[in-house]
Amino acid sequence: MEFKHVPVLLGEVIEGLKIKEDGIYVDGTIGGAGHSLEIVKRLTTGKIIGIDQDIYAINKAREVLKDYDDKTILVHDNYVNIRSILLDLGIERVDGILLDIGVSSYQLDREERGFSYNKDAPLDMRMDISKDFTAWDVVNKYSQNDLERIIWDYGEERWAKRIAEFIVMERKLKSIDTTLELVDIIKKAIPKKARMKGHHPAKKTFQAIRIEVNQELDVLRQSVTDMCRLLNKGGRLCIITFHSLEDRIVKEEFKELSRDCICPPGMPICTCNKKKEIKIITRKPIVPKLDEIKRNPRSRSSKLRIAERV
Repeated sequence: MEFKHVPVLLGEVIEGLKIKEDGIYVDGTIGGAGHSLEIVKRLTTGKIIGIDQDIYAINKAREVLKDYDDKTILVHDNYVNIRSILLDLGIERVDGILLDIGVSSYQLDREERGFSYNKDAPLDMRMDISKDFTAWDVVNKYSQNDLERIIWDYGEERWAKRIAEFIVMERKLKSIDTTLELVDIIKKAIPKKARMKGHHPAKKTFQAIRIEVNQELDVLRQSVTDMCRLLNKGGRLCIITFHSLEDRIVKEEFKELSRDCICPPGMPICTCNKKKEIKIITRKPIVPKLDEIKRNPRSRSSKLRIAERV
């Protein structure tokens, strides 16, 4: 299958990064390299470092960026390791970092990856296929309480308790092995009236399991501070998120990094020694315009937040 990738909020990202022709930039989730291609076109002596834990994404990026091989470094790894990745490359600071969080169109469309609730496939959902832990392990091995917790916390699914109960009941009869088997269980758990409203009934549960398999929220939370501190003064961090949990983490991390002294009010002198590290460029997140949503419906829920190193 062709690796299709439509970069979300492309113009806004390029403007937000304030690209310098001799700068060093990191695309921490290079995917199909749509954003990276537009970044590297604007470089003369600069470099783009593309990171992705999905080896298929790295291979596709190599193909897309082949005309800019002298300006491109590709690394098969998780962006949570950005500090050690840059250290290995002998780079102390960079001029901009981009994260485009979540599952790519290619991952959704490739049946055997098991991300989609519309196609029958083994329960997988790994972004890094070299890892052993899959969606099958979550669905078949997690306790009912843990299933309910992740479906509620990560999927924000109101029927989390019933879905967890139904999963546990079904797997007593046989293991749950495929995506459409899981979809059928979810549909049984959610009352018919509720299923008729809004999005696909399995959407939130699949999102929750995918986040758990790939530890997406923990990785994001661990990475924002490191990324801000790896920027040169004036360097920009652009993060695109696709649901409220991710956006909340970015918002909170940016807020904390943008604060000066956090001593209690009334303290005669500062003892915390906390200094402001970033300036928040986007007080409210940038969202796609209507024409972009029409061209690329998957961009609908995207939000872009930008911070600048001070």
